[in-house]
Amino acid sequence: MNRLGKKANETLIEMALSADGEECNGPETISTAGSEIPSSSEIDKRHQSKDSIFFRDGVRRIDFVLSYVDDLNKEWEKKLERRKEFESNLQKAGLELETEDKKESEDGKIFFVKIHAPWEVLITYAEVLNIKVPIRENDIPPMVENPLDCVLFPLRLPEKVMHPEPDYFTAPFSKDKQELYLINDESTFFSPSMRNRIVNYILTRCPYGTEEGKKKFGIKRLLNNGTYTAAYPLHDCQYWKKASDPNCDSERYTLYMEWARFLRFYKEQPLVLIRKYYGEKIGIYFAWLGFYTEMLFLAAVVGLICFLYGLFTMDENMSSKEICDPAIGGEIIMCPLCDRDCEYWRLNTTCESSQYSHLFDNVATLFFAIFMGIWVTLFLEFWKRRQARLKYEWDLVDFEEEQQQLQLRPEYEAKCTQKKKNPVTQEMEPYLPLTSQAVRFCISGATVLFWVSLIIASMIAVIVYRLAVYAAFASLMENTQTLQPISGVLTPQLATSVTASCLNFVIIMILNFFYERIAIWITDMEIPRTHMEYENRLTMKMFLFQFVNYYSSCFYVAFFKGKFVGYPGAYTYMFNRWRNEECDPAGCLIELTTQLTIVMAGKQIWGNIQEAIVPWICNWWGRRKARNNPENLYSRWEQDHDLQTFGALGLFYEYLEMVIQFGFITLFVASFPLAPLLALMNNILEIRVDSWKLTTQYRRPVAAKAHSIGVWQEILNGMAILSVVTNAFIVAFTSDMIPRLVYYYAYFENEHSPMSGYINNSLSVFLISDFPKGNEPKENPEDFVICRYRDYRYPPDHEKKYMHTMQFWHILAAKLAFIIIMEHVVFIVKFFVAWMIPDVPADVKAKIKREKYLTQKILHEYELEKLKERLCQGDTRATEKEFIATEGRMELSRAM
Repeated sequence: MNRLGKKANETLIEMALSADGEECNGPETISTAGSEIPSSSEIDKRHQSKDSIFFRDGVRRIDFVLSYVDDLNKEWEKKLERRKEFESNLQKAGLELETEDKKESEDGKIFFVKIHAPWEVLITYAEVLNIKVPIRENDIPPMVENPLDCVLFPLRLPEKVMHPEPDYFTAPFSKDKQELYLINDESTFFSPSMRNRIVNYILTRCPYGTEEGKKKFGIKRLLNNGTYTAAYPLHDCQYWKKASDPNCDSERYTLYMEWARFLRFYKEQPLVLIRKYYGEKIGIYFAWLGFYTEMLFLAAVVGLICFLYGLFTMDENMSSKEICDPAIGGEIIMCPLCDRDCEYWRLNTTCESSQYSHLFDNVATLFFAIFMGIWVTLFLEFWKRRQARLKYEWDLVDFEEEQQQLQLRPEYEAKCTQKKKNPVTQEMEPYLPLTSQAVRFCISGATVLFWVSLIIASMIAVIVYRLAVYAAFASLMENTQTLQPISGVLTPQLATSVTASCLNFVIIMILNFFYERIAIWITDMEIPRTHMEYENRLTMKMFLFQFVNYYSSCFYVAFFKGKFVGYPGAYTYMFNRWRNEECDPAGCLIELTTQLTIVMAGKQIWGNIQEAIVPWICNWWGRRKARNNPENLYSRWEQDHDLQTFGALGLFYEYLEMVIQFGFITLFVASFPLAPLLALMNNILEIRVDSWKLTTQYRRPVAAKAHSIGVWQEILNGMAILSVVTNAFIVAFTSDMIPRLVYYYAYFENEHSPMSGYINNSLSVFLISDFPKGNEPKENPEDFVICRYRDYRYPPDHEKKYMHTMQFWHILAAKLAFIIIMEHVVFIVKFFVAWMIPDVPADVKAKIKREKYLTQKILHEYELEKLKERLCQGDTRATEKEFIATEGRMELSRAM
């Protein structure tokens, strides 16, 4: 770590010195003008394809492209000076530049600066970035063939697509040991993704002058102030056809044909090729998304079975039978659901909704809630194993986030003028004073708290809407003849629930739109030190907001609606005006299902529209004039320039979308067993939509390394634990399962049919004459004397009039006991399963040890050979003791 940090800092200091006109000690400067390569005037452009990814000489590969518009405004001279200084410093850092005049561009306005990193620059920064490269072909025999391979053969991709290159043992690159590595061709030794990562590292740290007494540097600042309009690496070809140049691998075309088309939805993903083309960070996202989708298949099958159980047993449900029976439900008169305007109603008017409620409120609900608690653990544990295998296969075993922590964000270096000595590197580096940090965190915390409060306020507004419009819906359906045929299905409760859910979804989307921008602004204001800190802080802010925004309405329906209603004559009111909502006689679970379905499905549909259709329309509009131009008039860099930008936070939003979906299928799955099936279908589409937009609609992202999904892993672990608690409470307090079980075992009235009489038992009696004046219904045309309501209270003729019965306390005790037992059982099983499944597979551990041993052996042998050469050449610094010590180190390595 010290060595890496020091080299990175030395490189930056050299670049800063070169910017000040001092001698540059970095890589050898290579200038296009002084090269033997033919100049642009010596090349016949008519014979060169502008779809090429090479300089005009056809030899040097374009690793990065900068674009700018030469607009003659008041900032023109300042921008010109910045560009000259910046490009001069890039050349001093060893990069080679080639400019395309605006006359050569399709619109005649844009200049393009093409950047090439020569070998000397690549090997210098490969060592700085600790890039691993091949030293020997892997000699470990492949895994034993899976007996199911013949069954899974239709899902497989061709071997050349899945494994485009042989597997190698690798070691960090060192300029002093180049002969160790398998360098067959310097032009292809570093992959395009490695090359653009190196060039981007230089671009983000290259200075361009001093303004207002502060040294300015970094391409990001130049993009923000309009000096350049874009900076991006090139795709290697058009996605719909292979490149005409035989030196181009046409990996983009392969990815499109084998991965990004929806008709390939049943095929596995070419993760090795994705990683090679886009880098490890994007590769690990698609690996996680694919694994998550595979695991959803099991949850979807079990959830579908539970749903079918509810469907097939619907006619056997005694509760809905009694509600629908004219002699039982038709004779039970229910108390009005609102004051004054609502009328008395018969219980059998909710016949259809009670039948549909049984689809999700049955004994299979309990089984599925317990199953999902275990499934979450299996998913997270098996993902750790899959992640460990990818870390080995993608050379990320020794990659630590601490290496990136030594690389400060350019914004941090630019804004922090004070410096102090780093205790690790012993170098002077910028820092943010503690007082400034405290002030920024206070502002940030207050802003987040304000927006969370705004969400809660909006949720209260939706609740008020539900309370206010219920009476209107009840009156409308009672007096409108055209709605009479569907009044059994579309009850006032359901109509209120559906419209409130839709309104809530619209509010969620509006708040998301504004908060995303606020979250980025306050995170920028905090000036995080490293990129990892920046992403982690933004992740926690966005997730906290999204958690409250998306789940608050579901928490309200699940745990608050119908729980604090009171009883006729003593109802509770919100703000002393609106009477609190009651649940349907069949329970609140069906309303929770409705809420969950609308928000979850609406989010997925809207997300796919945003991800696929919006970029496609923007790209179509942007290149509407040039899309029919031949390639000799529409160059590769222009084609990519017209695409959308996949920003640094592109993956952040993808992870956030999937983690919110993960919450829907775990936190509230007891109310909707079909949620995993909806998520599975969405994710099958999501993989292809994400791959399609990344391959066809976006510029090529800069490659970045990552050995895990980062802070999202901890968020998933937290949601997995919370899901056990929420599902236990849903089964206990939202569904009718516990009251039914208590009645079945303790209060049944018919031994031959223990559940008969349950509906009558669960409804208490109220004397209509006890209504307070002003709360009673305006009309009572049939002169009802009593009405029923959902609760366990003594009748009006009892000495404990309207007080809770002993059955109420028995049911409450049973609910609390169920929560404790279910939580403990699921947690014990979860921890046992997590303990039983090792995080790293045994064969991966063996391969890691084998690779480390061989790497050390090769390096020691190399050092020994070098020492022998020095002894033979009479080098006085090479002593016999040093030779013996080196041999002893090799023996010790073998023993270890």
